[in-house]
Amino acid sequence: MAHLVLTRHGESQFNAKSLWTGSWDVPLTKNGRHQAKTMAHHIKDIRPALAFTSVLSRATETLTIILAENRWKPRVVADPALNERDYGDLTGMNKWAVEEQYGKEQFSKWRRSWDEPVPGGETLKQVSGRVVPYYEQHILPELKHGQNVLITAHGNSLRALMKHLDGLGDQQVQDLSMPWGEAIVYTIDAHGQVTDKEVRQMHFQAPPA
Repeated sequence: MAHLVLTRHGESQFNAKSLWTGSWDVPLTKNGRHQAKTMAHHIKDIRPALAFTSVLSRATETLTIILAENRWKPRVVADPALNERDYGDLTGMNKWAVEEQYGKEQFSKWRRSWDEPVPGGETLKQVSGRVVPYYEQHILPELKHGQNVLITAHGNSLRALMKHLDGLGDQQVQDLSMPWGEAIVYTIDAHGQVTDKEVRQMHFQAPPA
Protein backbone atom coordinates (compact mmCIF):
# COMPACT_ATOMS: atom_id res chain seq x y z
CA MET A 1 0.00 0.00 0.00
CA ALA A 2 1.08 3.56 -0.69
CA HIS A 3 -0.41 7.02 -0.37
CA LEU A 4 -0.92 9.51 -3.18
CA VAL A 5 -1.42 13.06 -1.85
CA LEU A 6 -2.88 15.73 -4.15
CA THR A 7 -2.45 19.39 -3.23
CA ARG A 8 -3.31 22.52 -5.15
CA HIS A 9 -0.98 25.52 -5.22
CA GLY A 10 -1.71 28.49 -2.97
CA GLU A 11 -3.34 31.73 -4.08
CA SER A 12 -1.57 33.39 -7.01
CA GLN A 13 -1.56 37.07 -7.93
CA PHE A 14 -4.13 36.37 -10.66
CA ASN A 15 -6.30 34.29 -8.31
CA ALA A 16 -6.45 37.22 -5.92
CA LYS A 17 -7.95 39.35 -8.71
CA SER A 18 -10.31 36.63 -10.07
CA LEU A 19 -8.44 36.51 -13.38
CA TRP A 20 -8.21 33.44 -15.63
CA THR A 21 -4.64 32.25 -15.14
CA GLY A 22 -4.21 29.03 -17.08
CA SER A 23 -0.75 28.42 -18.50
CA TRP A 24 0.57 31.90 -17.63
CA ASP A 25 3.33 31.76 -15.04
CA VAL A 26 2.04 33.90 -12.18
CA PRO A 27 3.69 33.90 -8.71
CA LEU A 28 2.05 33.30 -5.34
CA THR A 29 0.76 36.08 -3.15
CA LYS A 30 1.77 36.44 0.50
CA ASN A 31 -1.52 34.74 1.32
CA GLY A 32 -0.67 31.91 -1.08
CA ARG A 33 2.64 31.28 0.66
CA HIS A 34 0.83 31.22 4.01
CA GLN A 35 -1.67 28.72 2.59
CA ALA A 36 1.20 26.46 1.51
CA LYS A 37 2.62 26.49 5.03
CA THR A 38 -0.78 25.59 6.45
CA MET A 39 -1.13 22.79 3.92
CA ALA A 40 2.23 21.36 4.97
CA HIS A 41 1.10 20.83 8.54
CA HIS A 42 -2.06 19.00 7.49
CA ILE A 43 -0.18 16.36 5.50
CA LYS A 44 2.96 16.05 7.65
CA ASP A 45 2.08 12.46 8.65
CA ILE A 46 2.57 11.20 5.06
CA ARG A 47 6.23 11.50 4.13
CA PRO A 48 6.65 11.20 0.34
CA ALA A 49 9.49 9.37 -1.34
CA LEU A 50 8.81 11.39 -4.50
CA ALA A 51 7.16 14.72 -5.23
CA PHE A 52 5.80 15.80 -8.61
CA THR A 53 4.84 19.29 -9.70
CA SER A 54 4.12 21.30 -12.82
CA VAL A 55 6.78 23.67 -14.13
CA LEU A 56 4.73 26.77 -13.26
CA SER A 57 6.17 28.80 -10.39
CA ARG A 58 3.00 28.94 -8.28
CA ALA A 59 3.06 25.15 -8.05
CA THR A 60 6.82 24.74 -7.65
CA GLU A 61 6.94 27.42 -4.92
CA THR A 62 4.04 25.79 -3.08
CA LEU A 63 5.83 22.46 -3.18
CA THR A 64 9.10 24.05 -2.02
CA ILE A 65 7.31 25.57 0.99
CA ILE A 66 5.60 22.28 1.88
CA LEU A 67 8.87 20.38 1.74
CA ALA A 68 10.74 23.00 3.77
CA GLU A 69 8.05 23.20 6.46
CA ASN A 70 8.07 19.43 6.94
CA ARG A 71 11.84 19.04 6.43
CA TRP A 72 11.24 16.51 3.70
CA LYS A 73 13.79 15.79 1.00
CA PRO A 74 12.11 13.55 -1.55
CA ARG A 75 13.15 13.24 -5.17
CA VAL A 76 11.40 16.11 -6.95
CA VAL A 77 10.22 15.99 -10.57
CA ALA A 78 8.73 18.98 -12.43
CA ASP A 79 6.98 18.32 -15.73
CA PRO A 80 4.75 20.43 -18.02
CA ALA A 81 2.35 17.49 -18.33
CA LEU A 82 1.01 18.60 -14.93
CA ASN A 83 0.59 22.26 -15.93
CA GLU A 84 -2.72 24.06 -15.57
CA ARG A 85 -5.22 24.06 -18.40
CA ASP A 86 -4.50 26.63 -21.11
CA TYR A 87 -7.41 29.09 -21.11
CA GLY A 88 -6.45 30.59 -24.43
CA ASP A 89 -8.23 33.86 -25.24
CA LEU A 90 -9.74 34.02 -21.75
CA THR A 91 -6.34 34.20 -20.05
CA GLY A 92 -5.91 37.38 -18.06
CA MET A 93 -9.62 38.27 -18.24
CA ASN A 94 -11.75 38.76 -15.15
CA LYS A 95 -13.88 35.65 -14.60
CA TRP A 96 -16.98 37.51 -13.51
CA ALA A 97 -16.74 39.95 -16.41
CA VAL A 98 -16.62 36.93 -18.75
CA GLU A 99 -19.70 35.48 -17.04
CA GLU A 100 -21.56 38.76 -17.46
CA GLN A 101 -20.57 39.09 -21.11
CA TYR A 102 -21.25 35.52 -22.26
CA GLY A 103 -23.88 34.37 -19.76
CA LYS A 104 -23.87 31.85 -16.92
CA GLU A 105 -24.45 28.81 -19.12
CA GLN A 106 -21.48 29.42 -21.42
CA PHE A 107 -19.34 30.51 -18.49
CA SER A 108 -20.10 27.26 -16.67
CA LYS A 109 -19.32 25.18 -19.77
CA TRP A 110 -15.94 26.85 -20.24
CA ARG A 111 -15.09 26.54 -16.58
CA ARG A 112 -16.34 23.08 -15.62
CA SER A 113 -17.31 20.89 -18.59
CA TRP A 114 -15.34 17.97 -19.97
CA ASP A 115 -15.08 18.80 -23.66
CA GLU A 116 -16.24 22.40 -24.22
CA PRO A 117 -13.62 24.23 -26.32
CA VAL A 118 -12.20 27.42 -24.86
CA PRO A 119 -11.26 29.85 -27.69
CA GLY A 120 -7.58 29.29 -28.38
CA GLY A 121 -7.17 27.01 -25.35
CA GLU A 122 -7.60 23.48 -24.02
CA THR A 123 -10.59 21.43 -22.94
CA LEU A 124 -10.42 19.43 -19.73
CA LYS A 125 -10.44 16.33 -21.93
CA GLN A 126 -7.24 17.54 -23.58
CA VAL A 127 -5.70 18.21 -20.16
CA SER A 128 -6.58 14.66 -19.18
CA GLY A 129 -4.87 13.49 -22.37
CA ARG A 130 -1.52 14.62 -20.98
CA VAL A 131 -2.05 14.23 -17.22
CA VAL A 132 -3.37 10.65 -17.10
CA PRO A 133 -0.68 9.10 -19.37
CA TYR A 134 1.99 10.88 -17.32
CA TYR A 135 0.48 9.50 -14.13
CA GLU A 136 0.34 5.97 -15.52
CA GLN A 137 3.88 6.04 -16.91
CA HIS A 138 5.79 7.92 -14.21
CA ILE A 139 3.80 8.01 -10.96
CA LEU A 140 1.73 4.83 -10.77
CA PRO A 141 4.76 2.48 -10.96
CA GLU A 142 6.21 4.17 -7.87
CA LEU A 143 2.94 3.77 -6.00
CA LYS A 144 2.75 0.10 -6.95
CA HIS A 145 6.15 -0.34 -5.34
CA GLY A 146 4.89 1.12 -2.08
CA GLN A 147 6.36 4.60 -2.44
CA ASN A 148 4.33 7.53 -1.12
CA VAL A 149 3.91 10.31 -3.70
CA LEU A 150 2.99 13.99 -3.34
CA ILE A 151 1.64 15.94 -6.33
CA THR A 152 1.39 19.72 -6.15
CA ALA A 153 -0.34 21.09 -9.22
CA HIS A 154 -3.43 23.03 -10.34
CA GLY A 155 -7.20 22.96 -10.11
CA ASN A 156 -7.78 21.49 -13.57
CA SER A 157 -4.79 19.18 -13.91
CA LEU A 158 -5.80 17.69 -10.55
CA ARG A 159 -9.47 17.50 -11.59
CA ALA A 160 -8.43 15.51 -14.66
CA LEU A 161 -6.45 13.08 -12.51
CA MET A 162 -9.23 12.79 -9.91
CA LYS A 163 -11.77 11.97 -12.63
CA HIS A 164 -9.52 9.09 -13.66
CA LEU A 165 -8.86 7.87 -10.11
CA ASP A 166 -12.50 8.14 -9.05
CA GLY A 167 -13.82 6.53 -12.23
CA LEU A 168 -16.18 9.42 -12.97
CA GLY A 169 -18.19 9.90 -16.14
CA ASP A 170 -17.86 12.90 -18.43
CA GLN A 171 -20.96 14.59 -17.01
CA GLN A 172 -19.98 13.98 -13.39
CA VAL A 173 -16.79 16.00 -13.78
CA GLN A 174 -18.84 19.21 -13.87
CA ASP A 175 -19.43 18.85 -10.12
CA LEU A 176 -15.82 17.92 -9.37
CA SER A 177 -13.53 20.58 -7.96
CA MET A 178 -10.14 20.83 -6.30
CA PRO A 179 -10.45 23.89 -4.07
CA TRP A 180 -7.83 25.56 -1.97
CA GLY A 181 -7.84 24.24 1.55
CA GLU A 182 -8.15 20.57 0.69
CA ALA A 183 -5.65 17.78 0.38
CA ILE A 184 -6.87 14.57 -1.23
CA VAL A 185 -5.20 11.40 0.04
CA TYR A 186 -5.63 8.22 -2.00
CA THR A 187 -4.52 4.79 -0.83
CA ILE A 188 -3.17 2.75 -3.74
CA ASP A 189 -2.57 -1.00 -3.58
CA ALA A 190 0.18 -3.05 -5.24
CA HIS A 191 -2.02 -3.49 -8.33
CA GLY A 192 -2.43 0.26 -8.75
CA GLN A 193 -6.05 0.31 -7.60
CA VAL A 194 -7.58 2.93 -5.32
CA THR A 195 -8.67 1.31 -2.05
CA ASP A 196 -9.45 4.43 -0.02
CA LYS A 197 -9.85 8.19 -0.39
CA GLU A 198 -9.62 10.82 2.34
CA VAL A 199 -10.39 14.51 2.01
CA ARG A 200 -8.51 16.70 4.46
CA GLN A 201 -10.03 20.15 4.83
CA MET A 202 -8.14 23.14 6.14
CA HIS A 203 -9.37 26.42 7.49
CA PHE A 204 -6.98 29.14 6.44
CA GLN A 205 -6.51 32.16 8.63
CA ALA A 206 -5.15 35.45 7.39
CA PRO A 207 -1.35 35.46 7.15
CA PRO A 208 0.53 37.29 9.90
CA ALA A 209 1.19 40.95 9.20
